[in-house]
Formats: sequence, C-alpha cells, structure tokens
Amino acid sequence: MKAAQIKEAGGEFQIVDIPVPEPGSREVLIKVEACGICHSDAMVKDGLFPGIEYPRVPGHEVVGIVEEVGESVTRWNKGDRVGVGWHGGHCFTCNPCRSGDFINCENGKVAGISYDGGYADYMTAPEEAVAAVPDELRSEDAAPLLCAGITTFNSLKNTGAQAGDLVAVQGIGGLGHLAVQYAAKMGFKTAAISTSDDKEKLAKNLGAHHFINAKKQNAVEELQALGGARVIIATAPNTEIIGEIAGGLGVEGNLLVLAATGETFEVSPLTLIMGRKQISGWPSGTAKDSEDTLNFSAMTGTKPMIETYSLDQAGEAYARMINNEARFRVVLKMN
Repeated sequence: MKAAQIKEAGGEFQIVDIPVPEPGSREVLIKVEACGICHSDAMVKDGLFPGIEYPRVPGHEVVGIVEEVGESVTRWNKGDRVGVGWHGGHCFTCNPCRSGDFINCENGKVAGISYDGGYADYMTAPEEAVAAVPDELRSEDAAPLLCAGITTFNSLKNTGAQAGDLVAVQGIGGLGHLAVQYAAKMGFKTAAISTSDDKEKLAKNLGAHHFINAKKQNAVEELQALGGARVIIATAPNTEIIGEIAGGLGVEGNLLVLAATGETFEVSPLTLIMGRKQISGWPSGTAKDSEDTLNFSAMTGTKPMIETYSLDQAGEAYARMINNEARFRVVLKMN
C-alpha cells in the first residue's frame, strides 16, 4: 500500500510502499477514504510528542471502510463506514478508565502517533477508538470533524450553557468556523470575534448573530453590552486577545480555551472573582463523542470548509495547513 511517512523527527514526507497492516485480535483494518491534516500532526513531523517511534505515518482525522476485523472484535463488521480521531484507544484498567473517563486514560493512545495513522491507503485501530460515520456526510467533510469538529462540539455541549445564552467565538479559522456553526445551531446567541473585517460576512453566513472586530472595537465592552458571555471559546492562539476578552464574560461565565499554544496569557484575579467566572480547557473526546459530533453535523448540515489533495501531495498539503494558508481545513483523499 501507499503511505506518506516521516522517517525521523524533522524529516520530510516520503511516499513509500509498505505492507498492508494486519489487525490484532481487538483491532480493525480500515481502507482509508479521507484523512484530515491537523496542526497537531506537527507533533509527528517535528518530533514534539514524547516517545514517538519512527518511521511513522501521521493522521488522526480518518474516515474509511472496515476491510477486516480481529477475532475478538464484536462491535464492527466488514463494510462498516467508520472514523478514527485523536483518541486512539484506552486501556480500560487505569483509574480514569475505571471511572469511565477514557479520554484521560493514563495509557491512552493517539492515532498517528502511538501507531500509524491515516496518511495511507490502510490503517489499523483498536475497536474502542472507532466511530460510526453517517451516510449523509461525505468522507472528506467528515474527516476534520473527528478532531476540529469534536473539540468544538463536545466542549460546547458540556459547558452548561442553555439555549439563548450568549456564546462568543474568538477566531474564525479551522476551529472557529465550526464553533460558530455549532453554537448557532445549538440555539445560542452567537458572537464571532475576529481581527479582520473580511471575516464578518463569513461569520454571519455561518450563523453568527453578532460580529466584533477586536482591532477596531473594544470586545469586552461589546460583549458586556450584549449582556455578558456565558461562554467565550478561544480558538485562535492570540494570547493577548484571549487574556483581554475574559472581561467580556457574564456572571458564572466560562473562558473555554481550545487554542493549543504554549504561550501564556494574563487575566486579573479580580476579573474572575467578580461574577464567579472561570477559565477551562477541553480535550477532544472518545469515539462515542465523535459519533455524537458526526450525527449532529449530519442533522444540522454543519460542514467544514476544506481543501482536498491526493496522498501523493501530502507534503504540499501539510505545508498549506502549517503555514495557515488553507481556508480552513486540509484533507487528503485516497484513490
């Protein structure tokens, strides 16, 4: 089979011919139809994730068809249409797993990091990491929902916000353009926050009820004028703005940080104390959470904005993503 492989940390993508993997007793073999390219794939490309073994095939936004199942697999059958996201399996025996908190498994696996992922014609994955994909979604549209989609949808679903509450989305990019759609379709009064006017029309088309240009307007004052945000989702790694907009939270508001950056931001303790406000983060979710995301997306017509490339173009496609040139997600489509 063909795969786009990284042979060492910092290496370039190489298109190689390697054997089709055989599924273990509790694994499934997936014929890949599409695989999204995510900023987190830089952890493989640049060797940023501890303990990566090379060579490695990245990819954790995978959609395909089950080709074969291991002898102990009970959930899946040949021909099932499935997906695999960031959460690539769990041990079932550590304390978080025993509490049902599989996303925080102490021995958790990550697709495309712990084992070869979806930049390939085929991949294997543990059966507990596999999610059913609804027929209504094209494979190339479903793939990014298994990381960017689940992160935004699952976090919103668990904030405690209720229909009619003000939810603000900071950043209208790969995560933010999905967060705006989900927030609006969940019934929240949705405000989009960006630093450029050219995002206003897009944000409104995605469902935003309000648009705030953080360079021209005082985002805190604008949010407070709307009643104060129950939730502000920070999706773009602009730490200066993230810190500032915490002041736009309403009573018991939550600044929910999804932008994966190592940089710090500052928030005054008084901002949090007055009104019982909080700052939190959210990881992606399990395979069941992926299914909830996909089903809601299919029901509401939520789709990512994507650019597609062939597997042979993996290097070019990755560069488009990592250099923030794509609008907004990049997907590899297999032949």
